[in-house]
Amino acid sequence: MGIVEAILFSVITAATPLVLAALGELVAERSGVLNLGVEGMMIMGAVCAFAATQLIGSPYAGILAGIAAGAVFSLLFGFLTLTLVANQVATGLALTLLGLGVSGMLGESFLGMQGIKLQPIAIPLLSKIPVVGPLLFRQDAIFYASVAILVGVHLFLFKSRAGLKLRAVGDSHSSAHALGVNVIRTRYLAVLFGGACAGLAGAQLSLVYTPQWVENMSAGRGWIALALVVFASWRPWRVVAGGYLFGAVSISQLHAQAFGIGIPSQFLTALPYIATIVVLILISHNRRMTLINTPASLGKPFVPDR
Repeated sequence: MGIVEAILFSVITAATPLVLAALGELVAERSGVLNLGVEGMMIMGAVCAFAATQLIGSPYAGILAGIAAGAVFSLLFGFLTLTLVANQVATGLALTLLGLGVSGMLGESFLGMQGIKLQPIAIPLLSKIPVVGPLLFRQDAIFYASVAILVGVHLFLFKSRAGLKLRAVGDSHSSAHALGVNVIRTRYLAVLFGGACAGLAGAQLSLVYTPQWVENMSAGRGWIALALVVFASWRPWRVVAGGYLFGAVSISQLHAQAFGIGIPSQFLTALPYIATIVVLILISHNRRMTLINTPASLGKPFVPDR
């Protein structure tokens, strides 16, 4: 049972940044914005969180710094694509490359430093429940934040008037604008939320998953988060299911090596990305379902009438 608990705990830790980044991207895409800069925002969140933790001495300060870094990058993306109406795909790719480069420069002086790990918070009574207690109720603050964000995103999108307006903007920005909805402001807020979630996901990487700074430590998780949104058909609860599935695939390589399973390490390292490709191929076969769930205005620029 101890081994099973350890494996499940590591799966939760590996899945949390994927879930956070995917939930943020889901909200942005629901508003009609395709942000391919998630990877760059994650890595900036990771380096800023680690740097702030080292300089201030508090991982909670690092969390705030990671969120701020992701939000700033998202505002840059929003300015370029929503205000200047630049191509969303090209801008997102450029910001990812920018984030990878800037993070390497900022983190150079922190290489090899021992990080300050964000300690778990035990919820009284609930944390003592066998098996479930340690897994769900003795976790770090970022895990609890991911659960709160999941519930909040679901309630916002499907149970609130503001969420209805956001989905209307994503489905038909022209119609929403004609009805008096401020399309640009709505998309700015959605992109800002997505960037903050990506920054928080990056903070989890450098404060919980691997409490140290390693260049390019996001290792493609931003791209997996983008695939998760499509895999989940833009539904928050499906994002969580997919996130934990991909987290299990990611962590399986470590346990397979620990148990001495005779599989080449290179194949195990590539396994999460192979799984991503397989999932996207399977989704592409059901084009009708994909078209029904995809926001109709996704990736399309909007210029309000003047």
